[in-house]
Amino acid sequence: MDARTTVWMVTLALTCVAAVWDWQSRRIPNWLTVPGVVAGITLHSVLQGWPGARFALAGMGLALVLLLPLVYLRAIGAGDWKLMGAVGALVGWQVLLIVMFGSVFVAGFMAMAQMIRADRGTETLRNLWTLIKGFIAFGLVKNPNISLDNPGLLKLPFGVAVAAATIACFCIAYWPTWKHIF
Repeated sequence: MDARTTVWMVTLALTCVAAVWDWQSRRIPNWLTVPGVVAGITLHSVLQGWPGARFALAGMGLALVLLLPLVYLRAIGAGDWKLMGAVGALVGWQVLLIVMFGSVFVAGFMAMAQMIRADRGTETLRNLWTLIKGFIAFGLVKNPNISLDNPGLLKLPFGVAVAAATIACFCIAYWPTWKHIF
């Protein structure tokens, strides 16, 4: 197995374990995310030296910086944030952006399905309108009624969306050469 495939296999394993854990407990633990970050930085450092370390740190840093406002607003949990940091350390900043976009896309579909299944469309649209009005009027401020801290709101396992997007990126990256992987 070449280095690129090794990095992808570690990334897929990390995100799939995170997805299962998040699905069951709605949490992504540090014992999974921190070794993911260390694995990403270590793998790239061993494979490419200092340029590899910079590659991993740039991916991790971009994920953490882009998602920090969502953690502050309690729109996503810290485990989701750290998982994306680990994914960034493994795949680098360019692929991270694709995985992040895909994760948001998948999470949007998951949220719509959950909203329809729970028959909470009107409430969800009302909450979205409240967030938009608050953002326009006050900027990025927390709304205690519309956050992860409110037990009455619907929540979804973002780790599942991250795993789905990572699997899709892997399939796109390896589609023409699948026979060489296995």
